Amino acid sequence: MFSLRRAFRFVVWLGVLLPLKAFCAEAEAGRGEYLVRAANCVSCHTAPGGPVFGGGVPFPTDFGTIYSTNITPDAKTGIGGWTFEQFEAAMRRGLRPDGAHLYPAFPYTNFTKIDDADLRALYAYFMNLKPVHAPARENELSFPFSERRLMAVWNALFFEEGRFVADPKRSAQWNRGAYLVESLAHCSACHSPRNLLGAEKGDALYTGGSFAEFDEDRGIVTRGAPNLTTSRHGLGAWSEDDIASYLKSGISTHARLIGTMNEVVLNSTRYLSDGDTRAMAVYLKSLAPAGVDVRKPDERTMALGAKQYDIHCGTCHLPTGLGAEDTAPPLAGSTFAQAPDPSSLIDLVINGPRLPQEAPSLAWQRPWQPMKPFRQKLSDEQAAALLTFVRNSWGNAAPAVTPEDVGRMR
Repeated sequence: MFSLRRAFRFVVWLGVLLPLKAFCAEAEAGRGEYLVRAANCVSCHTAPGGPVFGGGVPFPTDFGTIYSTNITPDAKTGIGGWTFEQFEAAMRRGLRPDGAHLYPAFPYTNFTKIDDADLRALYAYFMNLKPVHAPARENELSFPFSERRLMAVWNALFFEEGRFVADPKRSAQWNRGAYLVESLAHCSACHSPRNLLGAEKGDALYTGGSFAEFDEDRGIVTRGAPNLTTSRHGLGAWSEDDIASYLKSGISTHARLIGTMNEVVLNSTRYLSDGDTRAMAVYLKSLAPAGVDVRKPDERTMALGAKQYDIHCGTCHLPTGLGAEDTAPPLAGSTFAQAPDPSSLIDLVINGPRLPQEAPSLAWQRPWQPMKPFRQKLSDEQAAALLTFVRNSWGNAAPAVTPEDVGRMR
């Protein structure tokens, strides 16, 4: 009788524990999906027309091209054979299961700050995906940068491993925003300048950066990312509402979704909760103003630029540079116009804006009137002067644009 009673209890507990365990695993994987959105994994690990998370996205660098890898649970070509400890080593220390170093095109320098619970949820999510057979492409790096062993030296110089540590003097909302911006969202990866060895400049974080992308029509092109500090050349004029709205919907009183941020908002931040986008805004608005000093452009360039602006831009953007609500965005105080690297601005004017392709799901977005490319209307010298004028009028201040800068973007 005693044995039967114990057996009965065991069966009852088994009937409770197994469904509970399955429920917890499903909940963890579901939370992992949210975190994968926050980290925007799909943009970097999904090639155009390729399988989701199958890798193959090219990342041009000064040292050659690096290709993202398959992060589905395929045992042969993905991460299906990885233990959690191996997954953690990649995320926190930039190490592959075989002990070789990953290149920092994979932002383990940010992901090292992810907390334990979130890391386990991410692992659970990836391991519950449908496996995809997609072998990794060989990186195209010049010697000696093709030698992964050199990353040990790079890490010793520029990488600091460690989880995010909350600031007890700050609010829970601020700390949540700091955690998202600095770890999962890895905003500094694009919005910070880098040194000659490709490491973020620690004394200039979030002051604007530049990076290269592969364009199917034009090959490798350079992009510029704006200053995210509260400098008047960055987010100084943006309110918390402006930032939160832009992250959630691609709309603010200062800007509309355009360029590289298309992928960030469409694949990542629009899926975050209102509380999380607000927390990110709170953190970003706390960043001290920072940036580089700018030399005032010469009078001849400014005069030529003012003439081109009056002819081509003043009607929509207004002589004041303030734009009009339903016509054109403001240029005065624009973070995009004042980005330290003008590449994205040049591309917009010469080749036209890169607007979101996902039009049906963006019915909530009220775009300004579309701007046609000025490739045929402006010479390199005229375009350079025009953009220099825009970047240095109405309180704006940013490095001058040269005709050579324009020529590289055609």
